[in-house]
Amino acid sequence: MNKVPIILSAIATAALAGCTSSEQSDYNALGPDGWAYGDTIRFFNSEADTVALDGSLAVAVRHTNGYPYSNLWLEITLPEADTVRVDTVDVRLADTFGRWYGTGIGVSYQRIDTIYPSISIPAGAPVTVRHIMRVDTVTGIEQIGLILTPENAIDK
Repeated sequence: MNKVPIILSAIATAALAGCTSSEQSDYNALGPDGWAYGDTIRFFNSEADTVALDGSLAVAVRHTNGYPYSNLWLEITLPEADTVRVDTVDVRLADTFGRWYGTGIGVSYQRIDTIYPSISIPAGAPVTVRHIMRVDTVTGIEQIGLILTPENAIDK
């Protein structure tokens, strides 16, 4: 009897078991006409059975090869206890020579940048993102996403 399929099946099962986590991600697509300065993207913590999610928060930017800048300035608004926290984030998309930092195939790239290594987001509370570039409409951005990786995730 050939043991290779059994061994491969065991390896695949172990690999998948190691990849499970309760990471949450949410992406919002932007229109082909670009992202207008006043357009705010809202994300919600959808874990209804929790009071808050603790972990790290990353922003993901999916852009085309035609994005005309090396970075993307964002304003992130987060709820905190009895206040609202507003932070400015500079997401570096390319080096000084114009080489994209993100990964991708063809003309699309994705860059993920951890913006808060440790944060607590109340359940159902909105997190908002808007660009604060010095132009009215930013073109070349396809999607903006937020990724929350809980502190107790298996594959940190």
